[in-house]
Amino acid sequence: MIQIAVLGYGTVGSGVVEVIDTNHASINKKAGEDIEIKYVLDLREFPGDPVEKKLVHDFETIINDPDVRIIVETMGGVNPAYEFTKRALLAGKSVCTSNKELVAKHGPELLEIAKARDINYLFEASCGGGIPIIRPLNSSLTADEIDEITGILNGTTNYILSKMASDGSGFDEALKEAQEKGYAERNPEADVEGYDACRKIAILSSLAFGCHVDFEDIYTEGITRITATDIKYAQAIGTSIKLLATSRKIGDGFYAMVSPVMIDSNNPLFSVQGVFNAIFIHGNVLGDAMFYGSGAGKLPTASAVVADVVDCAKHLHRNIMMNWSSKKLELMDISQVTNRFFVRVAGSMAGELAGIEAVFGKVEPISIPSVTEEFAFITEEMTEAEYKEKAEMVTGIISMIRARF
Repeated sequence: MIQIAVLGYGTVGSGVVEVIDTNHASINKKAGEDIEIKYVLDLREFPGDPVEKKLVHDFETIINDPDVRIIVETMGGVNPAYEFTKRALLAGKSVCTSNKELVAKHGPELLEIAKARDINYLFEASCGGGIPIIRPLNSSLTADEIDEITGILNGTTNYILSKMASDGSGFDEALKEAQEKGYAERNPEADVEGYDACRKIAILSSLAFGCHVDFEDIYTEGITRITATDIKYAQAIGTSIKLLATSRKIGDGFYAMVSPVMIDSNNPLFSVQGVFNAIFIHGNVLGDAMFYGSGAGKLPTASAVVADVVDCAKHLHRNIMMNWSSKKLELMDISQVTNRFFVRVAGSMAGELAGIEAVFGKVEPISIPSVTEEFAFITEEMTEAEYKEKAEMVTGIISMIRARF
C-alpha cells in the first residue's frame, strides 16, 4: 500500500479525492499498488463530508509520518506551498502538483532536490488542465528539437472571447457571465491580464528548450482592451481573436510572449471555443502536432494530478528525468519579433489611407458598414520596433492587435 496526503481541499484537491474514490480499482491496477489517501490538509472544517476522518490542520502531522510516500499539493500560490513542497522533497516524499505559480518560479530548484533524492516532483496538471502535455514533452517528443509552442492556455479568456464572438457581447458582459458560470474567479486579473498563460508558457518553454525561462521576462498582454468592435472586424474578414501564448526559436535566439492575436481558419487553433484549451507544437522531425481538451475544471485537472500520483507510485525509488536546467534562457527583446498588425484608426478610409500607406507601405484596408467614423488596416510583416516607430507617425490610431495569417 502507498499512502498519500493531499494539501488543500479546494476545487482541485477535492477533485483529486473524488477521482481516487471513483476510479480506485483501475488506478490501483495501473499503479501496481493500493493507493490510499491518509491525510487531507486544510485550515477549514468540512462537517458531514467523508473527508472529515482524514482531515488534519497541521502540516507537521504529514511531514513526520514515514508512511506517507507521496504528497499532492493543490494549495495554489507560492506560500506556504513552496515551503511545504521543499520540506516534503527533502524528507524523501515525492510531490505532485497543479500549482503553475510555484512550478514557474521554483521548478528548477525543486526538480534538483527530487533528482538528488531519487524521488519525483511532477506537475502535469500545471499546464493545460486535463490535457497531457508535460509528459509528451518529457518523453514522447524527446527525439525532436522543438522550435515552437503556441497555445490557448487559459479557459477563462477563451470563454470570454468565444462569448463575445458568438453574440456580440462586450468584454464586461462576457466576463460577468463567465464568473456566474464559475469559469472566472471573483478577481479575474490573473486570467484576463494574461499572467496565468504567461506562467504556463514559461513552464512549457523551459521543458522544450531545456533551460529556465523566467516568466517575468515574458512580454504579457491580456484581453481587457478587446472590444465588441474588434470582434466585428475579425468576423468580417473571417478571422478570430485568441489569447495566444507563444515561444519560438528563431535562429540561435528564442522569444516568448502572451497577447491577443487575430488568426484565420488555416490556423489549427482557430476553432477552439469556450473553456477548451489547445497547444500546438512544431518539432524539426515531428512537424506539427496539437493537443486539445478541457483546459480547466475540477475533474480534468484532478485527473492529471492523479496520473502523476500513479507515475510516482511506479517510480518510488527512481527519478523521472526532466529536461529543465537551472541555467537561464535569455530571451530576445520583444522589439525584434515580427508580426503583422491589425490597426484601427479614426477617420475615413478615403481621407486617411494614402497617408497611412505613405508610412506603412501597402496595407489591407478594412471597413464594415456597422462601424462608422473609423476603419482598419492590416500591415505587412514587420518587427515590433518598426511597427511602434511607424505608429507614432500616424494620428488617430485607436487600437492594435497582432495578426498571424
